[in-house]
Amino acid sequence: MSVAAKTVTNSVRGIGLSRGLLALAFVAAWHVGASAASPCAPGDGLPVSRIVQLDATSGPLYGDITKFQKQGDILRPKEVVLTFDDGPMPWITRSILDTLDRFCTKATFFSVGRMAMAYPETLRDVIGRGHTLGTHTWSHPMHLRRMAIGDSVAEIEKGFAAVATAAGQPIAPFFRFPGLGDSGPMLTHLQRRRIASFTVDVVSNDSYISSVERLTKETLAKTESRNGGIMLFHDIKAVTAKALPGILSELQRRGFKVVHLVSKHPFEPDSKYVPEFTAQLAKAATQTKRTLPFYGAIPPERIARDTGATVVALAPPAADYSGVQQSSAKARATRDAQSRPAAATDVSSWTTTVKRTQRIRTQSITPSE
Repeated sequence: MSVAAKTVTNSVRGIGLSRGLLALAFVAAWHVGASAASPCAPGDGLPVSRIVQLDATSGPLYGDITKFQKQGDILRPKEVVLTFDDGPMPWITRSILDTLDRFCTKATFFSVGRMAMAYPETLRDVIGRGHTLGTHTWSHPMHLRRMAIGDSVAEIEKGFAAVATAAGQPIAPFFRFPGLGDSGPMLTHLQRRRIASFTVDVVSNDSYISSVERLTKETLAKTESRNGGIMLFHDIKAVTAKALPGILSELQRRGFKVVHLVSKHPFEPDSKYVPEFTAQLAKAATQTKRTLPFYGAIPPERIARDTGATVVALAPPAADYSGVQQSSAKARATRDAQSRPAAATDVSSWTTTVKRTQRIRTQSITPSE
């Protein structure tokens, strides 16, 4: 984290700025942090080919697997977005971060609030290595859309506040529903809060596949079938960390390119939750026993950098989430198609030796209405 960003964050915590000044402080830290970039040397990795800067003001929804009105495809053929849910989990997240570094590429992490509070150092490492950080609720309830709207909104808001507080700096207004279980009322709330929602195009099924070879084959087959898309992984699954080098290597060999999603504006968390999480972090810093995260036990941590790329700025119009625009049957068919076993591919000869990649010229583009 930059000195300027630390100064802003400490000021926010220490002197209790007004809501307006708080927003300005977060914007200042956001732009300072976003400018800290280290170039990648030429190599054989899978570097970011394009940066898509999203304006979340209208509360857009991206990705195929939803029954609600979504934005048009933000990706070109043979482009992918790498996303990871449910972390951080140090002994897995850091392995994934190391692999992404080796391939000099970037991803978006949708972190769970309780996990962020349990492992704030790992969470800060995600941002420190140039990745985008969004959220995935406070405690990952799979029945979120069946909860009373007040309770589901609290899950969302607490998740953002916890992740932002644990990160110690601004995060993106990016959100993904647990189990992709969105609903009209919750999407409307996210729209009011200027938060972009992300479902997915390619489901790796790493939550249900324990074989590295099978996970690699099926993920690549689905990606090929759709010719790219937003890819879903989990940074709490050991099989994902093991399979990722082979997946990235093969994506590069097959001509796919990585797009990095970033936000035009930082997110301002609900101020009523921030003091609680700030106090929890301060207390945890004085204790040897850690807060138990929502998933898994807490073994000892094993401690095992931004490219310049063409930037495309998008500001989609607001959608109406009060009515369903895609039938439930079609949404289920899409989900089922993503889950079908793929044809076998011989991956025994894959290697993952890579070098850091080249700097790519930055270009700012303003789309027409």
